[in-house]
Amino acid sequence: MSSTQPEIRKKRSWIGWLIAAVVVVAVAVWAIFAFVVPQGDSEDSADLSTPFTVAAVPVPHAEILEFVRDELADDAGISFDVETFTDYPLGNRLLVDGDVDANYFQHQPYEDAQVEEFGYELSSYPGVHIEPYAAFSDSLESIDELPEGGTIGITNDPSNQSRALILLSEAGLIELPEGDAELTVLAVDNPENNPSGYVFQETDAAQLSRALPDVDLAILNGNYFLDAGLTLTDALLVESIDENPYSNFLTVREGEQDDPRFVELNELLHSPETKAYIEENWPGGDVYPAF
Repeated sequence: MSSTQPEIRKKRSWIGWLIAAVVVVAVAVWAIFAFVVPQGDSEDSADLSTPFTVAAVPVPHAEILEFVRDELADDAGISFDVETFTDYPLGNRLLVDGDVDANYFQHQPYEDAQVEEFGYELSSYPGVHIEPYAAFSDSLESIDELPEGGTIGITNDPSNQSRALILLSEAGLIELPEGDAELTVLAVDNPENNPSGYVFQETDAAQLSRALPDVDLAILNGNYFLDAGLTLTDALLVESIDENPYSNFLTVREGEQDDPRFVELNELLHSPETKAYIEENWPGGDVYPAF
């Protein structure tokens, strides 16, 4: 036997052990990453049962969320708290600052305006419900009684101000200029578009219902007129829900839209049970399912 054969066998044995060691290390590393280190974004790997908080205005958003939390969430494996607020701008601020994990209070035009103004990075799910915009008065029985030069209370946030002006235009009270991308009160600040000389009193949306005694007409968001004890049966003008772009939806931070907890909550908000809850609690259409 050649003297080199034992050396060859030793070399082959050493290579075999080296390969085996490499395989063991590779498997160990894979196991660590597979079972210890979260894969992908941390929000994507969040456990379904991890509690979270959703910010919402009290009526109807918080009420709808509380129904989902109390009646549907346990069976779906999610757990969440509802934090209420009344000042619209606070809703997205709480979310981007990390004080809450999601919010439910806004429609697309409002969110778009907030994103443009503040640079928020948000992601939203499909619309859940629509609250038709409506005009109310403490002093008038009919919109035909609105006097020339009368005072109209209108929200001071651009997206809902545009919505109010469209409602007035459709009622024939004002004329909106063609091609005006930003429909604010400045769009009707001339006799050609405002022949009756209505005076617009811009007020924070949350305060408009309290301003009713001081104006001839006020155009209110659904959640605020409901909170003030009003319904569409009290309204002099009501926005149509046909092809209405103002459905309200669940919103989260950009990048967290695939979090299974939020996906599940969105599904519950679009469930037959939630639709039935909305229809039973607001049979007059004050809150209307958008799905």
